[in-house]
Amino acid sequence: MPTAAAILPFPPRVSTATAATAATGTRIGSIDGLRGLVMLLMLVDHSREFFFFGHQVSDPMDLAVTSPGLFFTRLAAHLCAPVFIALAGTSAWLFGARRTPAETAAFLLKRGLFLVVLELTVVGFGWSFSLSPDTYFLQVIWAIGWSMIALAALVHLPRTWIAGIGIAIVAGHNLLDPVTFPPEAPGHALWAILHDRGFIDLWEGVRVRTSYPVLPWIGVIALGYAVGPWFAASMPEAKRTRLLVSAGAGLLVAFCLIRGINGYGDPTPWVAGATPLVSVMAFLNLTKYPPSLDFLLLTLGIAALLLAVWPERGGRWLAVLGGAPLFFYVLHLYVLHLVRLATGPGDVPGVGWLWLIAAALVPPLWLATRWFAALKRRSGQAWMRYL
Repeated sequence: MPTAAAILPFPPRVSTATAATAATGTRIGSIDGLRGLVMLLMLVDHSREFFFFGHQVSDPMDLAVTSPGLFFTRLAAHLCAPVFIALAGTSAWLFGARRTPAETAAFLLKRGLFLVVLELTVVGFGWSFSLSPDTYFLQVIWAIGWSMIALAALVHLPRTWIAGIGIAIVAGHNLLDPVTFPPEAPGHALWAILHDRGFIDLWEGVRVRTSYPVLPWIGVIALGYAVGPWFAASMPEAKRTRLLVSAGAGLLVAFCLIRGINGYGDPTPWVAGATPLVSVMAFLNLTKYPPSLDFLLLTLGIAALLLAVWPERGGRWLAVLGGAPLFFYVLHLYVLHLVRLATGPGDVPGVGWLWLIAAALVPPLWLATRWFAALKRRSGQAWMRYL
C-alpha cells in the first residue's frame, strides 16, 4: 500500500501568524464550483428515486440487473458524498484559520448537532412527506453532522495528527468488515451507526436505517481539514495546483493498484465480464455503504484533480449552487417530491429522462439558491452561518 506521504503530500504546518491571515473570508470559486457540480449530479440521482421507482432494482450498481445507462448515472453520483464531506473539512479549516481551536470546535459541534436534527426532521419529511414514518433513514446530512462533531474533537490536535487519523480510518476501516453484531446484541446499534449498515429497532413498528455509517466519513472530513492550508490566501496558486495534482494522481494510481490486486480495499472483488464494457463496470462497481477504501481513492482522486484544473473565473453559475449547498439540498428534495405528486403515478421510460428532468429543474432551483445566498451574505445574524 502506498505510504501516507505518497497519497497525501502535506505542506509544512502554518504558523499562528500565517493562519490568522490564511483565509480572507471570501468564498473560493473552485470549492463552490465543485460543490455545485456534484449537487447537479445529486439532482439527477435523486430524480431516479422519484421518477424511476418502477424501474428500481435492489442496487443500481448490480451488474446482473442494471443497464449501463443506469449504472454510469449512479456512478457519477458517487462523487457527491465524498466531495460534500471532504470540502466540509476544508471549509472548517478555512473557518478556523481566523479563530481559536475552541471557537472552531464550538461551531462544528453546534452545526453538527443542527445537521443531525435536520436529517431527522426537515430532510426526512422531504423524502417521505409523512409525519410518522415506519423507518427513519439516516443519510448524508446525518453523516456530515456526526463527522463535524467528531472533527470538533480533532481540531485540538496538530494538523499532521488529524491527517494521520484520517488516513488510518480511510485506509484501514475495511479491516473491520468481518465484525458484525446481531440485532439482539448490545453493540448492534452503535456498530450499525459506525460501520455496519443496518436497521435499528426503536419501538413497536418504528426503526431507523443507518444508510450512511459514519466512521469512514470521519476519516474523509479529517483529510479535508488536513488539506485546508492548500486553499489559504497565502498559498501560491501554482503550488496549490501541484499539490492537488499530486494528491489526485496518487489516489487514482493507488486505486488502480489496490483494485487490480483484488485482495483488499472493497468487500466486492471484481471479475472480468463477457465484454470489455462489463469488465470496466465490474472494476468500477465499488461499495458506498460504508464507503470502501477503493471507493474513496477513486472519488477523492477525481475530486482533487477537478479542483486542480477548475478555472477560478469559470463555472460561476455552478458556484452559485455551491455557495448555499444546504439550502439547495433541502429545496431540491421538496421540489422533486412536489413535482412527482403533481405529475401523478407512472415513471419516465428511460434513464435519459432523469437527466432531462434535472435539467428542467435547474433554472428555478438556481434562482432560488442565488436569492438565498445573497440573503445570507447580507444578513448580520450569526445563526445564518449554520445554514
